[in-house]
Amino acid sequence: MKIRSLFAAALIGAVYSSALHAAVSAEQAARLGADLTPVGAERAGNADGSIPAWDGKGTPVPAGWKPGDDYRNPFPDEKPLYSVTADNMAQYQPFLAEGVAALLDKWGKQGFRLDVYPTHRNSIQPQWFFDGTRKNAADASLVADGQKIEGNVAGVPFPLPQSGVEALWNHMLRFQGFQAYFKYNSYYVDANGKQVLSTTAENYIDYPMYIDQFKQRNYSTSDLRYTFLRINYLAPARRAGEILLVHEPGADYTAGKGRDAWQYLTGQRRVRKAPAVSFDTPNPATAGMSTYDDAYMYNGSPERFEWTLVGKKEIFLPYNTYVFSLEKNVEEMMDKHFFKPEFVRWEKHRVWIVEGKLKAGSRHIYSKRRYYLDEDTWAGLIGETWDGQGKLWRVQLMYPHHDWDVPSPANTGYGGYDLISNIYNINSKPIPGTYRNTHDASEQYFTAQGMARTGIR
Repeated sequence: MKIRSLFAAALIGAVYSSALHAAVSAEQAARLGADLTPVGAERAGNADGSIPAWDGKGTPVPAGWKPGDDYRNPFPDEKPLYSVTADNMAQYQPFLAEGVAALLDKWGKQGFRLDVYPTHRNSIQPQWFFDGTRKNAADASLVADGQKIEGNVAGVPFPLPQSGVEALWNHMLRFQGFQAYFKYNSYYVDANGKQVLSTTAENYIDYPMYIDQFKQRNYSTSDLRYTFLRINYLAPARRAGEILLVHEPGADYTAGKGRDAWQYLTGQRRVRKAPAVSFDTPNPATAGMSTYDDAYMYNGSPERFEWTLVGKKEIFLPYNTYVFSLEKNVEEMMDKHFFKPEFVRWEKHRVWIVEGKLKAGSRHIYSKRRYYLDEDTWAGLIGETWDGQGKLWRVQLMYPHHDWDVPSPANTGYGGYDLISNIYNINSKPIPGTYRNTHDASEQYFTAQGMARTGIR
C-alpha cells in the first residue's frame, strides 16, 4: 500500500502504537489555520485537483430550507463523474481501501460499484471548537498507557497526531453537534438475500462535553462525558420495551472512569448495570453481526489493541450521503448482497490510516483492525477487521452528512459486510423525516432512575 504522510517520512517511521507523546511544539501548532485547517487537515487540494482546497465556507444551504426542516441533499443536480466497477477497478486500485476492493472482487460482477461524485470539503465546526483544537495541540497529552488525555479542552485533542492511539482518540471524541434524535430500522440481509428486521428503535443522544452551557468555557474534558445515549427499543416484539443507556467518558478510560451502561429488560421489570455492553460482545441490534465496539466504526476503550499510525492516503469514501442517510427508506435500497449503488455517494478524500493489532494476552474476536479517518472530520468512515486466522472478515462503512446549521459533521447510519458469511447489515440509519439535531428530553431522561420511571411495566 502506497502511503503519503503529511509529516516527514522519518517521523512516521518513528511512530509506534505503544509510545505516548506530549503536546507538539508551538511552531507545529502554529500551522493550524495556516497550511493546515483549524482541525489539522491539509488546507491545499491535491495535485490533480480531484480533491479541492478547504475554503471554510461549509455546506451550501438548499434554497428554501429553514431551521426545523428536514435536511436534504445540498447537491441535488450533481451526477457521478465516473463509476468504479469490477471491470475497471485496477485503474482505481490506488484509491480503494482494501475492504472496498474486496467487495468489488466479491460482488462486482453482480453489480456492486462505486459511483464517484465531485469532492466537497464542506465540513466546518464552530470557532470555539477551532480555538479549543489550537489549545489542545499545545497542551493535550496522553497518559496511563493511552487510556487518558490530560490538558485537553473541547476540540480535536490531537490535531497533529503522532501515534495511532492519538488519531483514534480524535475519532472517538469527534464533534457531532450537541444533541440528536432519530428513529431507525436495523436490518441484516442473509446469504440468500432475505431481508430481516433486527431492530426498530429511537435514539436520544446528548454530547455533554460539547453542549451549550460548556462550550465557551476553558475546561478539562477528562471529568465530563462525551456521550449520553439512550435507545428505546420498539421492535421486534421480543425486544419491544427494552431500554439501553450508555454514558461514554470524555477522555478517561482508567479504572473506574470508563463506560457506564444500564439495561431495562421488560421481563425483569427493572434496571440493571450492563458491563457486557462493550468490546466484542455481539450487538443484538444487528443480530450479532457486529460487536458493541464496532458501533459507529469504533468506540470504547482502546486498551486491547496496539495502535499504529500508518500514514495518509487519498481514497474513495462514502461522503455527503444525504440521499442514503436521510431521504430514502432503507427497505427500498437493499439489494440481494449489497445496497443498490445508485443510492450511495462516494467522493475522493484524504484519510489518516490507523491499525490496531490485538495485544498479547488480550481477548477479542478480531486479531486486527484498520480504520480510515477523514482528515476534515476525524470520523472513521471505512473500517476493516480480521478474524483470528488473519483473514479479512468484515468491512464497515459509515454514511455521513453535515448539519449546516450547527455547523457540524453528523454520523448516523453505519453498517457492514461480512465477507465470510456473505451477509450485510445497516444500523442507526434514520427513518426519513425523523432526524433532528436537538430533542426535548431532560438530563433526568439519561439516568437509571429516568429509565425506571419510563420503563414498561
